[in-house]
Amino acid sequence: MNEDALVVFTPSGKRGRFALGTPILTAARKLGVDLDSVCGGRGICSKCQISPGVGSFPKHGVTVSAEALSPWNQVEERYKNIRGLLDGRRLGCQAKVMGDVVVDVPPESQVHKQVIRKSATLRDMNMDPATKLFYVEVEEPDMHEPSGDFERLALAIEKQWNIQGLKADLAIMRRLQPVLRKGDWKVTVAVYQSHDGAAPRILDLWPGFYEGSIYGLAIDLGSTTIAAHLCDLRDGSILASSGLMNPQIRFGEDLMSRVSYAMMNPGGDVEMTKAVRNALNYLADVIATEGGIDASSIYEMVFVCNPVMHHLLLGIDPVELGQAPFALATSGAVHITARDLEVTSVNVAAQVYILPCIAGHVGADCAAVALAEEPNKSKDLVLIVDVGTNAEILLGNESRVLACSSPTGPAFEGAQISSGQRAAPGAIERVEIDPITKEPRFRVIGRDAWSDDPNFAELIKDTGVTGICGSGIIEAVAELRMSGLLDAGGLMGSAEQTGTNRMIPQGRTHSYMLYDGTTQGGPLIMVTQGDIRAIQLAKSALYAGARLLMDEMGVDHVDRVVLAGAFGAHISPKHAMVLGMIPDAPLDKVFSAGNAAGTGARIALCSKSARAEIEATVGLIHKVETAIEPRFQEHFVNANAIPHFTDPFLLLRAIAPLPNVSFNTQSGGGEGGRRRKR
Repeated sequence: MNEDALVVFTPSGKRGRFALGTPILTAARKLGVDLDSVCGGRGICSKCQISPGVGSFPKHGVTVSAEALSPWNQVEERYKNIRGLLDGRRLGCQAKVMGDVVVDVPPESQVHKQVIRKSATLRDMNMDPATKLFYVEVEEPDMHEPSGDFERLALAIEKQWNIQGLKADLAIMRRLQPVLRKGDWKVTVAVYQSHDGAAPRILDLWPGFYEGSIYGLAIDLGSTTIAAHLCDLRDGSILASSGLMNPQIRFGEDLMSRVSYAMMNPGGDVEMTKAVRNALNYLADVIATEGGIDASSIYEMVFVCNPVMHHLLLGIDPVELGQAPFALATSGAVHITARDLEVTSVNVAAQVYILPCIAGHVGADCAAVALAEEPNKSKDLVLIVDVGTNAEILLGNESRVLACSSPTGPAFEGAQISSGQRAAPGAIERVEIDPITKEPRFRVIGRDAWSDDPNFAELIKDTGVTGICGSGIIEAVAELRMSGLLDAGGLMGSAEQTGTNRMIPQGRTHSYMLYDGTTQGGPLIMVTQGDIRAIQLAKSALYAGARLLMDEMGVDHVDRVVLAGAFGAHISPKHAMVLGMIPDAPLDKVFSAGNAAGTGARIALCSKSARAEIEATVGLIHKVETAIEPRFQEHFVNANAIPHFTDPFLLLRAIAPLPNVSFNTQSGGGEGGRRRKR
């Protein structure tokens, strides 16, 4: 019988083995997991709340039983009775390790909040929202011409605003008469008019002339992060942007892991749906507070998401998306209410619009990118890459648009990396390596100073250096290649081969020491051979998807590259090109679009005509299925080199010559030792 057990923390991805009986809070502190506690573990402060998972977690290699944590105890029962505790939550100071377990640390239990790198991009909006305010003067009741108050209100709106066929639910009917009389037969109504011809509907009403605002949420529901923008529906202005980690991470970091969880655990899809809906309620409350409004004044929500997130949001089992032919339950746009999604923190009448999906693994988030970037209106050939746990890729111009998805995995998010972590204060986000001395310098999230600044230690004393996030590991690998410490095949050299003692032997491979904070009780941050391999696999999948679209289009080059998503906003085009994440192109033709999916969601929130436009456009986009395309594997293998085995990347080499080094002693040569033994 094992006397210890594996504990996996999400969303950080940190893991370790601990003796049975170890409190979860103790395990978190030893691993450097961001779990709050101010009462010394006495079960008083409630800061250390956790959500343990149960079932099979193939991605983590564990099966978690209901007895993986010690039984619910009197301290937790007392706290729940006095202050309340959400179902499924435990106190980390009370729950003890009794078996392998996967534990999620919710946002409110984190000391240093995750940085959701999906900020809003400024954009001129063509304002045509589905929900608007209308001031109406209603005829008073007349005994000689009997009619209901609602019928006279509907007639007044038709005459004064040309809105026909008005509907209202029972909650509005119950409030209608006192509001009309209080306003002396003058009333302001919030009316939702869908672009699809459905009957207009009253969402709310106020006596007299109402001068307040009504708001909407544009939500990018990603595999790893959920980002939301609170917008004024009068002018499209953004009051607040906020986000959190998708709590479904504990069921699997990538989409197929979550589909697998649903397949292997009866009711797993329901569990994941509940987790994301709870997160949406929490996020709506948080963003309303940040925007200085009451959440009940949020009347619309627009969602963009990949197909698996789409189905789990709607409460649809995603199992069919895990196997060919990857059939969607529905691919069209969805019109429902927030009540249908159990999002109760917004207005009770709030309407929900979910953009259409393009195909089985190309979802509403890709449709939103197409709406924001409009490749179908481009004169030149543009490649749009939205990088996340699952990458969506668009290629086209005004004559034709192609789309595909590529399973890059979570490495770009800092997962599956030895010292990796999600983006949070203290995480290394920028890296440079001197090509002569081989010495690094870096910058951490939350501070502008570089590590070679004399005052760096003082400037980061609040956060420290905690790990390396996705943007940091991407730049680190590219810098290793440019400085001659990494060959084209992805192999790092020894200290003797490279001339730097920062190359540390680890078994039969070597690692590069980026930062050693052990003397101050901090971490030792290395870039290992395993880290290089994880990035190679992720970038190869991305590049192979792009090349597949180029094959379908019959081209070898593109005119323009647009980097969308968190990656696009935080990685330099040069580093992306050195890695071979994107095809060779002039660097001045590689642009960042920021969170294009979120921008598309905001456009759809602010414009009914944009919704009609993207629904029509989606039908014209041709989907290329990477999962069944034989050329994908060929492109994937060739893209394993940094930047590539066969594509010459001449434009890149003209501005960033890459050292012609090889550290493979078992190869007959070739760039990077392609024929090395595995």
